Amino acid sequence: MKSIVATLAASVTALSIATTAVAEDMVSYTTTLSFDDVTFGLENAITDRGLLVDHISHVGDMLERTRADVGSDIVLFEKADVYSFCSAQLSRQVMEADPMNIMFCPYDIFVAQFPGKEEITIGYRAFPAGDMQVIQELLDGIVREAIEE
Repeated sequence: MKSIVATLAASVTALSIATTAVAEDMVSYTTTLSFDDVTFGLENAITDRGLLVDHISHVGDMLERTRADVGSDIVLFEKADVYSFCSAQLSRQVMEADPMNIMFCPYDIFVAQFPGKEEITIGYRAFPAGDMQVIQELLDGIVREAIEE
């Protein structure tokens, strides 16, 4: 029995550490702009750089639509979308440095509004030091422009 409790305690500790690490690997900003204003600004900030939005994942809609189907009563988002896009020039640059940087492509920026909150959160996953910092700088510039910072 002690072995099961010790294993469970170790698993819970490992899960807590993993959750913290994931949170530390994200860059996000909040704004009082409306969700629609933020997504409009995001689309413009992406296309103003000559980039094309490949896909918009309506994550919030999907989670709400399937909430009852999976037996949940928790509303996670008022609205939440993920914008995916790529830069041929920068992607080539980082993949010539290391072809395994393909794992980071396409690049994603999320926009979310949490239930009962007025503010909007916008962000992206942080990239490792080195060659991928050029992508992080790109995403940070896009996000800041989207929320007029």
